[in-house]
Amino acid sequence: MSSPIRVGVVGAGQLARMMAETAAAVGVEIVLLATSHDDAAVALAHQTIIGQPTSLDALRELSRHCDVITFDHELVSLPALAELEAEGVAVRPSAATLAYSVDKAIQRQRFEAAGLPVPRFLVITDEHDDRIEDFLHSLPAPPVVKTATGGYDGRGVVIPDTLDECRSAIAERCASGTVVLEERVALQMEVAQMVVRSVAGDIALYPVVTTVQVDGMCAEVNYPTILGDERCAQASVLTAQIAELVDLVGVMAVEYFVTPEGLWINELAIRPHNSGHWTIEGCATSQFANHLLAVSGQTIGDTSPIVANAVMVNVVGGPTPGSIELATAVPGAFVHDYGKSWRPGRKLGHVTAVGDDFDAAEVTAWKSARAYGTQSQETL
Repeated sequence: MSSPIRVGVVGAGQLARMMAETAAAVGVEIVLLATSHDDAAVALAHQTIIGQPTSLDALRELSRHCDVITFDHELVSLPALAELEAEGVAVRPSAATLAYSVDKAIQRQRFEAAGLPVPRFLVITDEHDDRIEDFLHSLPAPPVVKTATGGYDGRGVVIPDTLDECRSAIAERCASGTVVLEERVALQMEVAQMVVRSVAGDIALYPVVTTVQVDGMCAEVNYPTILGDERCAQASVLTAQIAELVDLVGVMAVEYFVTPEGLWINELAIRPHNSGHWTIEGCATSQFANHLLAVSGQTIGDTSPIVANAVMVNVVGGPTPGSIELATAVPGAFVHDYGKSWRPGRKLGHVTAVGDDFDAAEVTAWKSARAYGTQSQETL
C-alpha cells in the first residue's frame, strides 16, 4: 500500500478544514501553515506549522514536510511563492495562476486582452490620473471602486452613490495601492461555476449554480440554477476557457454577473469556494476531494450531481449565539460547523439540504441555519 501524499495547505480556515475532512478518502495527509493553534482546521490536520502565509521562511518550513503546497485563501506573497517554485517546490496552483485571483488589476487586464467578457474598467495608481474624469463621465452611474489586492467577501469594495463619493473613495484607496474602477452592470442575478483541472490538463465542470448575495457576502447557493440552458452553456464554455488561460491545477470558482447583454465575469477564486460547498452532499465528488486529487497529481473525480435539488445557506453569527444542537436536529439538514467561536458577522458554518422538492430543501436549510444563529431568510 502506497504512503499518503502530503499536501501542505497555506491557511487553516474553514476551507482547509473541509479539505482535511475528506483527505483520508483520497489518500492525502494535510499539513497546515496556520497563524494560530486556534485556527479552524488545526484540530483535523496531520501536522501544523505556525507562521505567516506571506513569510518565505514559513513557506520553506512547510515545504519540508509535504509533497505539494496549495491554499485556502489568496492573502499570499506571489514573489515568495515564485521563489519556492524556483527552488523546486511543487506549488499548485502556481504563483502565476494565483495572480489572477490575488490581483484584480492583472485579472481584468489579461481577461480583456484575451477577449473575455468583463465590465468596462480602469486601473489606476494615482488619484490624479488624467484618465479618471473621462472614465467617470463615460458611465451612466458612478463606478464600483475596488482595491486590486486584499479584498474578499465585499471587503475592499465601495459602491458610491455620487461622483464626489467615488472621487473620495479613489483618493483613499490610491494612498495604499492599485485601484480598479469598474462599470456597474445592469444586474439580473449572479451565478457561479466550479471547475477542476488536473496536472495532466484534464478538465471537469460542476453545474452552474445561482448565488444570493447580502452585503457583499454569499448567503445562499441554489442548484439547479434558474439560468436558462443557453446561458449555462455559455458559462461552461467561458469557465473552461478561463481554466486553460490561467493554467489551473486544482479547483476554481468563476462568479458571473447575469445582465440583459449576457454574462460578465465578476470574480475568480482559485481554490475551493463557498459556491461549491453544496457539492459535498450534491455531487459524486466534492470540490474538496477534487481539489486534493488534482493538486496531488491524481486523476480527478466525477463532478456529476447526484441530487435533484440542493440549497446551501451560510451560517453567519447574529446578535446572539445560536445552537448547533438545534440546527442538527432539523430533519434533512446537513450541518457543517467550522469550529470557530461565535461573534456577530463571522462565518461559522453552513447548512445544506437536498431532495426532490426545491422549496422543501430551501425551507429545511434556512430552518437549520436560523437555529444555528444566522439571520432569517426574510431579511434577504
